[in-house]
Amino acid sequence: MSDLTASYRWLDDDGAAFGAPGMEPRWTSSEKDAVSTAYAASSRVWFTVSHGTLNEIYYPTIDRPQTRDMELLFSDGETFVHEEKRSFEYDFHYIDEAAPAVRVVASDLDGRYTVTKEFICDPHHPVVLMNVKIEGDEDVLSRLKCYALLAPHLNGGGAGNSARSIDVAGQRCLLAWKGETSLAFGVSCGFVRSSCGYAGTSDGYQNLIQDMRMSWQFGQALDGNIAVMGEIDIARNREFTVAISFGDGHHAAIAQMMQTLASPYELHQKRFVDQWQRVNPPAGFAAVSTDGGRLMRISQNVLLTHEDKTYSGAFIASASVPWGASKGDSDLGGYHLVWTRDMVQTASALLACGRTDTALRALVYLACTQKPDGSFAQNFWIDGTPYWTGIQLDEVAFPIILAWRLWKQNGLGNFDVFPFVERAAAFLVRYAPITQQERWEEAAGYSPSTLAAVISGLICAADIARARQSTELADYLETYADWIESHLDEWTTTTEGVLHPDVKYHYMRIRPPAKGEPFHDDSLPPGVIRINNREPGEKNEFEAREVIDGGFLELVRYGIRRADDPLIVDSLKVVDHCLKIETPFGVSWRRYNHDGYGQKKDGGPYDGSGQGRAWPILTGERGHYELCAGKDFSKYIKAIEQFSSVGGMLPEQVWDYDDIPSRGMYRGRSAGSAQPLVWAHAEYLKLLRSAADGRVFDRIQVVADRYAVAKEKRSFTNHIEIFEPGRPICSLYSGHTLRVVDREHFRIVYTYDNWATTLTLDSRSVGYSGSFVDIPTGAGQVGKITFTLAWPVEGQPDRWLGRNIDVSIDPVPASTKV
Repeated sequence: MSDLTASYRWLDDDGAAFGAPGMEPRWTSSEKDAVSTAYAASSRVWFTVSHGTLNEIYYPTIDRPQTRDMELLFSDGETFVHEEKRSFEYDFHYIDEAAPAVRVVASDLDGRYTVTKEFICDPHHPVVLMNVKIEGDEDVLSRLKCYALLAPHLNGGGAGNSARSIDVAGQRCLLAWKGETSLAFGVSCGFVRSSCGYAGTSDGYQNLIQDMRMSWQFGQALDGNIAVMGEIDIARNREFTVAISFGDGHHAAIAQMMQTLASPYELHQKRFVDQWQRVNPPAGFAAVSTDGGRLMRISQNVLLTHEDKTYSGAFIASASVPWGASKGDSDLGGYHLVWTRDMVQTASALLACGRTDTALRALVYLACTQKPDGSFAQNFWIDGTPYWTGIQLDEVAFPIILAWRLWKQNGLGNFDVFPFVERAAAFLVRYAPITQQERWEEAAGYSPSTLAAVISGLICAADIARARQSTELADYLETYADWIESHLDEWTTTTEGVLHPDVKYHYMRIRPPAKGEPFHDDSLPPGVIRINNREPGEKNEFEAREVIDGGFLELVRYGIRRADDPLIVDSLKVVDHCLKIETPFGVSWRRYNHDGYGQKKDGGPYDGSGQGRAWPILTGERGHYELCAGKDFSKYIKAIEQFSSVGGMLPEQVWDYDDIPSRGMYRGRSAGSAQPLVWAHAEYLKLLRSAADGRVFDRIQVVADRYAVAKEKRSFTNHIEIFEPGRPICSLYSGHTLRVVDREHFRIVYTYDNWATTLTLDSRSVGYSGSFVDIPTGAGQVGKITFTLAWPVEGQPDRWLGRNIDVSIDPVPASTKV
């Protein structure tokens, strides 16, 4: 970064700081009490508040954290040094119930003085403002010194940052930079003194702890993990405004900071609140809440604040780094990434709140990040760059469902959704029913929750296709969904359960792929899954029948199974026996038994292994099920509300064991992972909408009409078995049809009588979904179908499979005959 022009002056002070490059960088607490931004898209900056202080600030997009934290330090120069995070008790408030404008009133533990801080953004520029008022015993205040300490982590990391003290228009400020991003740090009254140091060695905190006064005044700290500090003259300024500004270059950051400080704080605050008052609370939600609608209003704002302003329609999972205080620069992503699953949950919740335009923005954004094969990256940066690369079929199905919902509400505007839906459905057909990763992103196989999304997505896609006169494609997608649904219980259950003494037949978390199937792990015995985040020395391989989660409830939620289905009811008995957690604030559930993703058993942070804890989002999922079942669900609404933090943030996980005060772990309170988890807020809002409507908002009527009825009343019967070269089958029942499918056009040569008679068929194309051939069998027919495949190659001989495949034709068991 080049030097400033002559308009600005470097302040050399005591020269360069010692102790480069500083301690290894770390992020800060993930337990946010607020996430905020201006409502206007022109203000491209977001901030978080935790433990009464300012945490990460994001700029220019919501996936790019630029600071670790900023706090005030106080000292009388002789007897004490007070740090906000440790030396104060604080009360948290929102300035206005409609806006994420935060007020924190902090008191030193001896009650001698109070510090009232308000946090907002400049409504139109990338500047975060903290207005401060200090009151108390005049004798104490006359001797009190105040220092603002900021830790820049520019461009997503603590290493490689640089800073200098500067003079701008006669005011002392601080400037930090890394790459092309600059940060200006100043105060309305100007700093009296300033210093740049390396974290853990020469930063201002080390100085005050040693001397109880600011005796260091280093003019610069270059290329390291740095912290900058400025002294504020509170003898003359009992009220002042701190500004942190960002820009693509020094001049932009400095000029915007000075321009913002040139206007009274009260004017910025009024504009900030006025903007947010445009957001109307959804009608009817407050009446079904148990807190008068407080968390409802906060939750809607949480969803809206997590949308980016450059890449409109992009929503991240959380403006936090789970267990951030133990994570460094190597943890680039945190949760400030786009997960398609989380994002569709967010968009669906906003649709439930009546914000059709916002949900459409999200859908259009997803269409622009869809891969050519119809899929999406496991997660990705705001600009669409993939981060993790696993294949998760539910993340492909959910956008189809969102498109269908918008279509049914006439919310698509001029957006032609059909090409997007067709490609996504084609990807599902190519890979389903086996997913490389289920919704917990850890295991491959047949997952009830994943298949619930896949079946629903295919039926929604078929409904859209039929409306576009693509009848053959619609029939094909419906048949594929019907095939999966007909085998669903066979693929995802055990009849030899060991988790509940009275239940042997229940859903499992996931059934691993068998040998020869996609994503099979040759290192594991048949039917065994590996849980990779277990503590060292703990068993990490389990039979699939030993592990259960509540994902099968998605089958009820979307309309594939009835709430009173005996298999659902019995599986719930197992879930409650293994995963249910009672807390002082309500009931919740763990993801699955033997889970290792969570706070350690001694209360320490997850570091790649730990103990999975209870998730408030699962309380919401259970509430939706109880509504479907016609039972009382209000206690689940109340529990979610009580799981929220002082600022109304819902955590990903809550501590679910005995209190450990020394670790800050209290039963039913945040357990150190992401807070807020936007998905949890979305689940809560949808539960309120479901309660207000008296029916589950996520229920897909076209799915429920097809499957959530007695089999004898269904409008279809599945008599097709599907063979794919990548997932072969070896048998089908007589009277059923063998459907052979492939991505490319092909010719099949087959025989029923060991080649005494040879038959040939050319495949029929269904666009992106590939091609297929149907080979019928007669009622009572037994024997086998033998076939091989050939693919035409233009200008060359056909490419042959090179082997024959046998599929036996078996008699229909008496128990399955209708």
